[in-house]
Formats: sequence, structure tokens, C-alpha cells
Amino acid sequence: MAKATVMRAKVSAKGWVVIPAPLRRKYGIEPGTMVEIKDGDGKILLFPRVSDPVEETYGKFADTPSLLEDVLAERAEEREREEAKIRAR
Repeated sequence: MAKATVMRAKVSAKGWVVIPAPLRRKYGIEPGTMVEIKDGDGKILLFPRVSDPVEETYGKFADTPSLLEDVLAERAEEREREEAKIRAR
């Protein structure tokens, strides 16, 4: 088992705790990174949250044209062309 590193941080009046820079670098914690905080057995545990690609991209393309509408329109045009071929026979 690896030796645990002990570092200290002071809790601010607002309850904020600064994660020491070496730990932020080690675990890839950057501004905006979500962390999970677990309470149990008289300890507070802090974990970098594993990124969820679905959650991270949710709403990212909300201001762009709908791809679904484009695909449906294209399929409707294709259906019309196929029906026109059948009627022409």
C-alpha cells in the first residue's frame, strides 16, 4: 500500500478549502472540475468526479440547427423521389 501524503489546508469562514496544487496536478483537478464528497466513519473523503461524456455534452449544441430535422427532411425527399419512380412505371 502506498504511503499516504499528509497536507494541511485551512477552512475559510465560508467553508472553503483549497486543495493543494500538487494534488490538483496529480488528479487533474482544474477550475470547474466536479468532485464528490463522501462522509463516513468519521472521515470526509473527496474524489475527483469521473467525467460523464453524455453529461458534459448535454445542451452543447442547443443553439445550432437540429440535425434530426435535417435527416427527417432528407428522408422525406428521398421517399418522394422513390414514390415518383414507382408512379412513372
